[in-house]
Amino acid sequence: MYKTVTAEEALKVVKSNQRVYVQAAAAVPQVLTKALTDRHEELRNVEICHLHVEGDAPYADPKYKDSFHVNSFFIGKNVRHTLHAGNGSYTPVFLSELPLLFKRNIVDIDVALIHVSVPDQHGYCSLGISVEATIAAIENADYVIAQVNKQMPRTFGDGIIHVTEVDAFVEVDEDLPTHPVTVPTDTEVKIGDYVASLIDDGSTLQMGIGNIPNAVLSRLTSHKGLGLHTEMFSDGVIDLILSNVIDGNKKGIDPGRALATFLVGSQRLYDYVDDNPFVEMRTSDYVNDVSIIKQNPNMVAINSAIEVDVTGQVCADSIGSKMFSGVGGQMDFIRGASLSEGGKAIIALPSVTRKGISRIVPTLKQGAGVVTTRAHVHYIVTEYGIANLYGKTIKERVKALVEIAHPDHREALDIAYYGLT
Repeated sequence: MYKTVTAEEALKVVKSNQRVYVQAAAAVPQVLTKALTDRHEELRNVEICHLHVEGDAPYADPKYKDSFHVNSFFIGKNVRHTLHAGNGSYTPVFLSELPLLFKRNIVDIDVALIHVSVPDQHGYCSLGISVEATIAAIENADYVIAQVNKQMPRTFGDGIIHVTEVDAFVEVDEDLPTHPVTVPTDTEVKIGDYVASLIDDGSTLQMGIGNIPNAVLSRLTSHKGLGLHTEMFSDGVIDLILSNVIDGNKKGIDPGRALATFLVGSQRLYDYVDDNPFVEMRTSDYVNDVSIIKQNPNMVAINSAIEVDVTGQVCADSIGSKMFSGVGGQMDFIRGASLSEGGKAIIALPSVTRKGISRIVPTLKQGAGVVTTRAHVHYIVTEYGIANLYGKTIKERVKALVEIAHPDHREALDIAYYGLT
């Protein structure tokens, strides 16, 4: 049905001065990226672009800076150093709009490296646990190389492609990158309790990965009729689905289905979504489309931040001028939830850093990026409570945010802010 070649043979198609797109998150085709990196001596100025990728990123080693340049649409830990080492850059873009960069030929793709399940009897394989902008990259690319993996789950939705859409296949049998499930801290549990108190029966949820989302989900076991429409999810939703807390029946769009555009978690998560029609993997220009999101009544968006100023400006992508992550889908879902009937847009974060520095500040650090503006923000939640800023004056916002700041910093926040006004 399809002919396989070695990774080394397949990657010979890549030439100097070309642009390569790599499928994101836990679906990164690591055999292919390693084979590409192995060609560093003969290649020059190859741009490798992608969202966050799990696992190794050998091409991001600064010693290969003459061969490869990393263009991140969302900066992961394994490539963050490239921005300062000179072998990487960052392209700010909403996740909902990333496919448009390819569709409109703003970012042309020469070669797409993808990761798929074994084709079925009809010649169709699945992009598995990450669809995001990969379909648009495939359609835009001059050449498509697929890593075919027996361990890639076969998922439903937009990520079904036929073998005829692929130019070369490389067969592997390797584990997917996993993300460990850890126990939330006392602070994270308190935040989870407050966020859960804002979620009504029949709500549709968006959340990310990590201890705060897991803490929230652990507090929803008595809820009913919840839905899932989120750019990504992890293990925390599985037990809620199995216990019928999450059934999707009250959703305004795609009822009875859980929607995501990529997944990262444990092997249990990957086994659960394999051949499971309840979970649909859709493109990011669908999942993150504000006009789609808002059709879910009682849409609840739960996102995080690096710091929040006392007027409600949310920095989520940088530490001062130092880029840390990316815009991602935060604004897509903040806006979608805001426009939803009965929706709630929530930013949840600990009140202080690990070093005890307040994350609620009089002013954002110099150079800090505003991902969610003060006009978009609704709820800010810390372990000290909930501040509802929507429709509030600046003075009212300062008071509400000081009340949920760490007690050690409240007086200083009051003095610092009013000293500036």
